[in-house]
Amino acid sequence: MSNSNILDYLNDPSPRTLGRSPLEWLDRLHKPTVIHVTGSDPSRTRAMATLLHGNEPSGLFALHRWLLEQQTPEVNMLFLLGGVYPAKIHPPLSHRQLPEGLDLNRCFKEPFEGEEGAIAHAMLAELHKAKPECLLDLHNTSGTGPAFAVTITNDAAHQALTSLFTDRLVMTDLRLGALMEYSEQEVPTVTIECGGSQDDHAHQLAYEGLIRYASRPDVLSLEQADWDVAVMRNPIRVELAPEATIEYRLEPTGQADLTFPPDIERRNFGIVSPDEPLGWVGEKGLRILTAISHNRTENLEQVLQVRDGQIYPAQAIKAFMITTNPVIAKSDCLFYAVKATGDPIF
Repeated sequence: MSNSNILDYLNDPSPRTLGRSPLEWLDRLHKPTVIHVTGSDPSRTRAMATLLHGNEPSGLFALHRWLLEQQTPEVNMLFLLGGVYPAKIHPPLSHRQLPEGLDLNRCFKEPFEGEEGAIAHAMLAELHKAKPECLLDLHNTSGTGPAFAVTITNDAAHQALTSLFTDRLVMTDLRLGALMEYSEQEVPTVTIECGGSQDDHAHQLAYEGLIRYASRPDVLSLEQADWDVAVMRNPIRVELAPEATIEYRLEPTGQADLTFPPDIERRNFGIVSPDEPLGWVGEKGLRILTAISHNRTENLEQVLQVRDGQIYPAQAIKAFMITTNPVIAKSDCLFYAVKATGDPIF
């Protein structure tokens, strides 16, 4: 199957092809789309993917705004819009993935199963053909909270890319089939979590970061004087058992296996001490939870403990990617955690 059966292509699109708003543009898109924009230096290419999840719009908003301005980038730009199909489900930008589909950002690895696997495979082929000097993947966090970056490699190039958007970098050895694992092709690759999907600040951060990414002669500078990035290493991924139930309430009703307070997202990137309760568990206790490290070992007892039906950190932790969306909490994860210092828990 040729990529043209899977992807659509736009070359140096003019404003009249883009629509007056991101939603109007999305309505005009029929397939996952590849966009080429010619730069002042056509010998180099930088790549950016976004909308891999159909309910994470900041990258789409930023790209539409940037394309309308018709700025000439420093180098050729390759943009990849992956999750067009779920994004177009009514109401637009409300579905992470197709109802019976796979998470596209878990499909960038063999055997490239299903429609999402075919899209991921085609996108990787476009990257292989373009040979970009670097790659960004713009997302929104599943809950509200500050922006941060994620990478599988912590070196000066990855920190320089991170600094275009944020001063927080999470480095993980966990492999899930995400696009950021393209970094293993020796192309510096960073995922940018811009903040909440409904947060205007997240949309603005994505736009301003894209301007820096496209306009600077060098985005991989090895001079560290221009940035100060705090690195958190190998977070634990706390997951809820598939059959477990979760509620977000001020007090537990006794009907759910896990209850978090409605304002749990305020914990994102804050330090939580062992004396501060996170929520409540039901009769099954912590058996409904797993805490997976990068080497797939179980570390729950080092992350959480229960006292009188309430959940507390087992040690001072810094948690992030906490969400109040029960669908994402069950299908993806509850949150990630590192030590308060940013070091791995295990």
